[in-house]
Amino acid sequence: MKATLYTVIALIAFAANSLLCRMALAQGHIDAWNFTVIRLLSGAACLGLIMFFYTYKLKRQGAFDTAILNDTGSWRSSISLLIYALCFSIAYVELDTGTGALILFSAVQLTMIGWGIYKKERLSRVQWVAFFAALAGFVYLMLPSAAVPSLFGASLMALSGIAWGIYSIRGKVCVSPLRTTGFNFIRSLVAIPILLLVGMAYIKTVSLEGVLLASASGAIASGIGYSIWYVAMPLLKSTQAAVVQLCVPVLAAVAGVLFLSEQLIIEFVIASSVILGSVCVFILNKK
Repeated sequence: MKATLYTVIALIAFAANSLLCRMALAQGHIDAWNFTVIRLLSGAACLGLIMFFYTYKLKRQGAFDTAILNDTGSWRSSISLLIYALCFSIAYVELDTGTGALILFSAVQLTMIGWGIYKKERLSRVQWVAFFAALAGFVYLMLPSAAVPSLFGASLMALSGIAWGIYSIRGKVCVSPLRTTGFNFIRSLVAIPILLLVGMAYIKTVSLEGVLLASASGAIASGIGYSIWYVAMPLLKSTQAAVVQLCVPVLAAVAGVLFLSEQLIIEFVIASSVILGSVCVFILNKK
């Protein structure tokens, strides 16, 4: 039950992050470099504040564990986070929504399922059928809006997906999801001077709305959302975690209908039913 609850909340956060990024970048409220800077800064600030009160509360209750204190993330996870965030933002300047999402999540699935198979997570025949059915539904959903991508944008989005897959996999070994995510964000700030150096060329295009969207993306959808995902990851197999993320484009599309007045078409309804149904079959079939 906990795994389901945490996973659902995390997926909603991912969809919200996608929505915020689309609103900010596609509508020209901010450039990709400054968006990434604000996203990382706000995420680190939010998580740093939460970590402070969380640690203080544990110490007062006498429930502070040395293992929790020592769980400060890793440079590898921080680098993965930075690569994901930056490549995602820049790639969406080059790619349309459907093509970008298709490349991103395909890369995530290949990374996580490949790792799961490497670690001897064997899939049953039903799981293989469910996985390919979910992937087929995902492709069916995205292809109508897909266009021939630029090599540069496609390569960056694929790299972003691989980085996110690695970041998710590394979440399985953390003791304190909150501290791990917080320190990963804080470490990623070492790249801020370089990002700012490039972003200064686009500073005149940054609007207040862009800053607010990037801040919400970093503090809420990214920082808090990734912490919850790190809580869910140890409760899921790598293959299960890979497949459930196929729900994110569906949730993002629903958010687009609700908040951006995007049209809901029959193809979306069909694809959503196939994806969600296949994900349920995959997760419930654990043998």
